[in-house]
Order: sequence, then C-alpha cells, then structure tokens
Amino acid sequence: MDRLTALRVFRQVAEVNSFAEAGRRLGLSASAVTKNVAELEANLGTRLINRTTRRMALTEEGRIYLQHVTQGLDALARADQVLSPTRTAPTGTLRVTAPMTVTLTRLSIEIPAFLTRYPDLKLDLHLDDRRVDIVREGFDLAIRASDNLEDSSLVARKLDVMPHVLCAAPSYFERHGRPEAPSDLKLHNCIRFSLSGHPDTWEFRKDGRVEKIAIDGRYSVSSSLAVRDALREGFGVSLIPYSYIEGDLKSGRLQQVLDDWQTVETTLYAVYPARQHLAPKIRVFLDFLVEEFTRGIHASSA
Repeated sequence: MDRLTALRVFRQVAEVNSFAEAGRRLGLSASAVTKNVAELEANLGTRLINRTTRRMALTEEGRIYLQHVTQGLDALARADQVLSPTRTAPTGTLRVTAPMTVTLTRLSIEIPAFLTRYPDLKLDLHLDDRRVDIVREGFDLAIRASDNLEDSSLVARKLDVMPHVLCAAPSYFERHGRPEAPSDLKLHNCIRFSLSGHPDTWEFRKDGRVEKIAIDGRYSVSSSLAVRDALREGFGVSLIPYSYIEGDLKSGRLQQVLDDWQTVETTLYAVYPARQHLAPKIRVFLDFLVEEFTRGIHASSA
C-alpha cells in the first residue's frame, strides 16, 4: 500500500462523500479508490467509513482520523510550496458555492475581470441558496447570507450587512391600503422567502419594543428574485434586502412602508475551512470579494 496515496484518497472520499466522485477527481478507478480505503482500514485495524450500495458516512473514528489526515496533508502541501516559488501564484480550480441572488446582483458581472487577472486559475462557481456543507461537498469557499451564523470549525470573514425593507408596488397599496403598524400585516398577502430562517414570522423593532408578526400569504418561493418579481407585479408585500430593490424604490416602482421600524439584517460572510496558510487561489478570491462588497457599500452611501 502506498500510504500517502491512501491518505489522499481517504480525504477526497470523505470531502466529496462519494467513492466514484473521488476517483474522478483523483484520476483513479472506482476499484482503486475502494482498495486504497480498504487497505488503509486494514492497516489501522478500524473501520473509517460505513458504506452501503446507496450511501456512505464516516464513523466516529473516521471523523477523528480525517482531522489529523487533513492537517498532515496540508502541512506537506505547504512544505512543497516553500521549495517551489511558482506555486505561490493562484493556480488550479477554485470551487465556490454562493447564493444565487447575491451573486447575480453583486458579483457575476465582475467575475470575468477577476479571472482575467489570474490566467492560470479556473473558477467552478455553484449558485445555490441552500446551506451547503463545503467540506463534505468539496468546496474551497462559500458565500453565506445569515442573520445568525452558526458556530462551526469554519473561518467566517464578514463581507457586508444587508438591511431589509418592507415594500410593495403602488398598485397593491391602492387596492389593499398601506399597513400603519406591524400587526396590520396579518390582513395582507405576504410574499415569503422560504429559505429564510424565519419565513413565517417577521420581526420589527422600535424604541426598545420588539414585535414578531406571524404572517401568511398565497406565495412562498425559494428565490429573492422571484419575490422581487411578484412585488413588481403588485401581488403582495414582502421583506426583502434593500440592495435587491434599491433601483425600484428610487424609481417609484416599489414603495417602502413602516420605515420608522427596524427590521432584520442579513450579514454576508465568506466561509472556508480553517487553515494556517490559505491557498493562493482562496486568498485572491477573498481579496476580490472584499474589494467588490466594499465598493458596493461606498456606492450605496454615495
């Protein structure tokens, strides 16, 4: 058994949660991946992965072992970089997962320019509003929008804070009236963003008072862009990040209400596995994110 190869195979299988996908990424056959993991388990005298024909999961011993294997392989990679100055430039494929609306409204137009700066770097960008396990699914970095980031072993770098506003189209208010207090929302058709941590309860704060309103409506959707489209069509009222509808508010296409109340804020983070030294490809993308979101903050305040 080639111990180093077996360790790399085990790490890849654990990170992507698939023997077949690990083989594709490493250029190995499925049988070779299975053999390496089996020989590693035999050498250690313990099972690292429970697997059936349909699923796999690390054992408790496997999770503990993976932490040490990851640290060891990362240390070896850093040692190689010390003796190879050209490896300090960003190269290879950077796998990133990010929320769709944030990316389309704040980042995607600038990504070609970013990649032009680094001709040896490839970007594999997955737009997905669900909460992704970046270690298990093999991502280098995630952009996460949250008003309550959970504790984890990941590093989180704050990028931006997005305040929400309550708004609707003038045509909706003409038909249904304007809410004068948060409790009035119980009488309105509220468009809900289903992936929010609180899709059925909206919170409002004023003068130290907090009101949590249980809302209802005919439309629940997992895309903020779809919420925006429904607002524009006068279908209902919703809480939505200000940056997504800033132009609509300035043009009068949408109108804000209850603006004397504070609502939820969503914080954007760049999240990545803890490492003593960041790979160059992750470092330059982090710099790009900070640059773009800082520019957006300055533009909004101008």
